[in-house]
Amino acid sequence: MPGTTKKTKPSQNFVPVKEVRDGVVTLKNGGLRAVLMASSLNFALKSEDEQNAFIMQFQNFLNSLDFSVQISIQSRRLDIRPYIATLEERLKETVDELMRIQIREYIEFIKSFTEAANIMTKHFFVVVPYTPAKISVTDGPLSKMPWSTKKPQVKEDFSFTENVSQLEQRVSIVQQGLVRSGVRTVQLGTEEVIELLYKIFNPGELDQPMQQGESF
Repeated sequence: MPGTTKKTKPSQNFVPVKEVRDGVVTLKNGGLRAVLMASSLNFALKSEDEQNAFIMQFQNFLNSLDFSVQISIQSRRLDIRPYIATLEERLKETVDELMRIQIREYIEFIKSFTEAANIMTKHFFVVVPYTPAKISVTDGPLSKMPWSTKKPQVKEDFSFTENVSQLEQRVSIVQQGLVRSGVRTVQLGTEEVIELLYKIFNPGELDQPMQQGESF
């Protein structure tokens, strides 16, 4: 109708993340999540025996878990801007004219090649969850009677340190199971998790290089 304005909710209302603290994602429902970056494995280049061994080991790893995990694959176009910036800095520092010409030609070659080939990079992540137990607090034994109309109050255990300790135990189980399969993992820190979440919720924006302190 004319003269009426439609109220829109901010996008933060649809994001289940409350905060990221010490590399741990805290959800609005109280759940915790740890994010592991996993190394890749070229399965096609393995022999048949190696492939069967990997499948069996990975199957044993999944069957050994008494909690769920989420495996996520993120495909992004290769970001060559940091590399181009390094070459351009080298160009400014180079005095020899022949070397400058070669660097310019190399920069143009890299730009044209990556644009034509549309090279993609893939990152593999394993999300490990932990949901703290909820403690039911009642007013006394009479409240448990069938005729009682009082509903038990639910109180959550907000001990962040204890909850993170439980989460870390799960992370250790996942890491040990994956390393037996030949897959190495690194747990993301706070800044890395925030950057990953930003990329997930802003897929249309140009990628930024992911700063990872430890490489595979």
